Amino acid sequence: MSDLFLRACLGEEVERTPVWLMRQAGRYMEEYRRLREKYDFWTLCRTPELAARVTLQPVDRFGVDAAILFSDILVTLPAMGRRVEFSPGPTIDRPVRRREDVADLARPDPLADLGFVLDAISQLRRELEGRVPLIGFGGAPFTLAAYLVEGGGSKSFPALRALLYGDPEAARDLLDRLVDAQIDFLRAQIEAGAQAIQIFDSWGGILPRHLFEGFAAGPAARLVEGIRRPGVPVIYFARDCAHALDLVAATGADAISIDEKTPLDRAADLLGPGPALQGNLDPGVLLGGPEVVRAGVERVLASVPAGRGHVFNLGHGVLPPTPVESVEILVAEVRRATTRGREDK
Repeated sequence: MSDLFLRACLGEEVERTPVWLMRQAGRYMEEYRRLREKYDFWTLCRTPELAARVTLQPVDRFGVDAAILFSDILVTLPAMGRRVEFSPGPTIDRPVRRREDVADLARPDPLADLGFVLDAISQLRRELEGRVPLIGFGGAPFTLAAYLVEGGGSKSFPALRALLYGDPEAARDLLDRLVDAQIDFLRAQIEAGAQAIQIFDSWGGILPRHLFEGFAAGPAARLVEGIRRPGVPVIYFARDCAHALDLVAATGADAISIDEKTPLDRAADLLGPGPALQGNLDPGVLLGGPEVVRAGVERVLASVPAGRGHVFNLGHGVLPPTPVESVEILVAEVRRATTRGREDK
C-alpha cells in the first residue's frame, strides 16, 4: 500500500510531499456533473456504490495521494432526529434552541442508522486495492452544533451566540451529545476500513478566543481522544482560527489543516512543535491559469518549516468553477517540486 500520506500526517520522513484536496470530488469535474444530472446529493451520499464511484473519480483522474470518502458532515443529523435538505445550502428542520430541544436529540447507532457510510468505506477499500489510503471524516462538535442551532449556515449565527451566552449549560450538553455521537460514528468508520480521519470545524473561527477553548477546542479534543487508534492519523481542520492555533494544537490531532489566510511558517510558530501541517493553497489560485498555479504551489512549499511533516492541500475546498487542468497542474507541480528539492540537497 502507498502509505506516503499516512506517514506525512504522523510527522515521519517521506520521499516527497503527498497531495490531496478538500472537496476533490465535486462540480468542477465533468464526471461528477454527469452523475448529478441523474441523482440528487443525498442519493449520492446514501448509496454506497455511487458514493464509492464519486470518491474514486479524482483518484483515477489526478493520481492524488489519498481518497476522501464522498459524504457530508451533516449526515449524522437525520439519525439524531433532524431532517436536512440542501437548497442549495443546508437547511435543518426544528432547530435546537432550548434545553428541551437538546434532550430530544437521539444518539445514532452507526450500524443501524449510518450503515450506508460504512458500506461505502468497505467497498472503497476493496476497489482501491491499496493504491492510496482512504480518509473518513466527520463534523467537529461545534460546527455541527452551529448548524443544529441556527437551522443552517449563517454569516453571524445569532441563534447560536444567544445559546452560548444565554444558556451555556444547554450548549455544553448539546456539545457533549455531539461528541458522543461523533466518537461512535468515526470509530465505526475506522472499523469499516478508514485509514485516517479528518475532523471539519468549519465554523470554529466565529468564536472569540475566550469561548473557543471551552466550546470548540475542548469538545474536539475529547473527540480526538475518543477515536485515537495506532497508525490512524487524525487531522483537525479549524477554519479562521489563527487567533487560537495553540488551542487547536492542544486538541491532540496528529495534523492540523490550515486555511489559506495564515502562512504555514507562521502557523507552525503558533501551533508549537508537534503536529504535522496540512494545506494551504488559496483555492482561488486555481482560477488564475497555469503559471499562477505553479507559483502558488512554490509559495506554499517555501513556507513549510524544515523538518515539519506536511501534506499539500488547499486552504478550503475546490471551487466549482475551477478548471480541471489547474488541478492536474497542481498535483504534477507538487510532485515535481518536492522530488526536485530532495534531489538538489
